[in-house]
Amino acid sequence: MLKRLLILLPLLWLAACSTSTPPLGESGAPAQQGSPASLPAWNEQPVGDTLQALLQSCRVTGRKPQWSTVCQEAARLPVGDAAAVRRFFESRFNAWRVRDGSTDSGLITGYYEPLLNGSRQRSERAPWPVYGVPADLLSLDYPASLRGRSVLVARKASANRLQLQPGKTVAGAGEIEVRPADFTVDARTTRLKGRLEGNRLLPYYTRAEIEQGKGVSSAPVLAWVEDPVELFFLQVQGSGRIQLDDGSFLHVGFAEQNGYNYQSIGKWLVDRGELTLANASMQGIQGWLKANPNRRQELFAVNPSYVFFKALPGGDSGPTGALGVPLTGGYSIAVDPRYIPLGTPVYLSTTLPLSQQPLNRLVHAQDTGNAIRGAVRADFFWGYGAEAGMYAGRMKQTGSLWMLLPKGVTPAMASAQ
Repeated sequence: MLKRLLILLPLLWLAACSTSTPPLGESGAPAQQGSPASLPAWNEQPVGDTLQALLQSCRVTGRKPQWSTVCQEAARLPVGDAAAVRRFFESRFNAWRVRDGSTDSGLITGYYEPLLNGSRQRSERAPWPVYGVPADLLSLDYPASLRGRSVLVARKASANRLQLQPGKTVAGAGEIEVRPADFTVDARTTRLKGRLEGNRLLPYYTRAEIEQGKGVSSAPVLAWVEDPVELFFLQVQGSGRIQLDDGSFLHVGFAEQNGYNYQSIGKWLVDRGELTLANASMQGIQGWLKANPNRRQELFAVNPSYVFFKALPGGDSGPTGALGVPLTGGYSIAVDPRYIPLGTPVYLSTTLPLSQQPLNRLVHAQDTGNAIRGAVRADFFWGYGAEAGMYAGRMKQTGSLWMLLPKGVTPAMASAQ
């Protein structure tokens, strides 16, 4: 996924949403059924443009019995015939309004794929490294059943993975001692990320330490880029494109992370009166950094999380989302899959950033994100480049969502797939 973590841009200033409401289709989260034709401004938006994104989802959902028939029919639709696409959705789908308890509106934010300038070789123009995974970064699954244990024992399972030795509390020859109290652990923690010191696993280096050169002597450099601020936001987004000296593009995506939770630099600036909440967008943060270049490292060190990348296949397609298919700019969203199953068409009714101009569109749930929590919560993928980043960085709207499910399929049935 865009994350393979997908740390999402609007959450530079917002805390992650959370909800205790059960998934759609269970008691306590009723879903209202209707016809797609009754959706807000259904006849006014270009549903024909959504077909390619649907066909991307069908590469995965089409293998499921409840979706195979509609996906086969979608593949036969004439390209560019918006009327035929509209009739297809109206005749083959029901629309289910998404609710969070009694609430049917929620937060809609935006994200994008950054475009950076860079080179395969370090130079005065491009001195900032985009790192691959360091050889000394180790990952250990940390299941909830082991919470409260003071000592764990592990062995190396592969180059960067450790495997727990169940029941052991004393490390023997060739084994590694792990003390969870050494690590920053909360309810979201499912893995410990560390490095060896003797036979003991210690937390991996923080962002500030990595930027001082610790640990990364064993990390491959995928490219060198021109702007450290753009590199930071590349890490926030989790994937992007780097245009190299010869005009070609290098696509990079999330490979690993150093084990620390993301801390909002926007919130840090607001808490200290450096920015107002209204100005704590990506553009506002970039403006503050231009005005305070000597404080860049101080600001970035607020966020100890650091992302390592891997090269992705090229081409003109978008980054691959959590569903495993390329995202489509303007027609893909990230959702909380506890409530909206990946691959589901979703009708979005919101407004454009900093505007009351309606944005009504049939989009597709093709990605997830650590910060996307709750039933009525979505992150709108704007595409790649500076213009997409402008819209994404400013998007913090209220909106409503409807799942479109094949007729005969209920939200409970969809969630159980």
